Amino acid sequence: DFPDPNNFALGKLYSTRFYNLLKTALRPDSALAIQSTSPLYARNSYWCIVKTLESTGFKVKPYQTTVPSFGIWGYVLAKQSDFEKPANIPKDLKLKFLDSDSMVSMFDLPADTSMPEEEIEINRLDNQALVRYYESEWRRFE
Repeated sequence: DFPDPNNFALGKLYSTRFYNLLKTALRPDSALAIQSTSPLYARNSYWCIVKTLESTGFKVKPYQTTVPSFGIWGYVLAKQSDFEKPANIPKDLKLKFLDSDSMVSMFDLPADTSMPEEEIEINRLDNQALVRYYESEWRRFE
């Protein structure tokens, strides 16, 4: 759970360089979930993270859920090999809020949070595209 990429130091945590380093530390069958800001309020930022992960060879499944203190919040599930979206929760897991139907629906992003039509840049150390997107999109709410 990284902090939001609101400056260049934090933007490095969402860069191609970092994701390539991360791949070397993960076992081939590992999965990771990346906090990816709001796909509703910071749509370009969200999809920049998705595309950056993809550009480093990760297979991704974008998803979103409602977090009471933040609203609609996005994440990316990623692995180094192809995988299916999670379809159910093991019956022996007793969870308070999450059930199989809710989990499946998290991966069905509505039109207002889907990939924008304009080209989204990949976040690299030499361009910090994500920080630029983030500052532009969240500035509206200051």
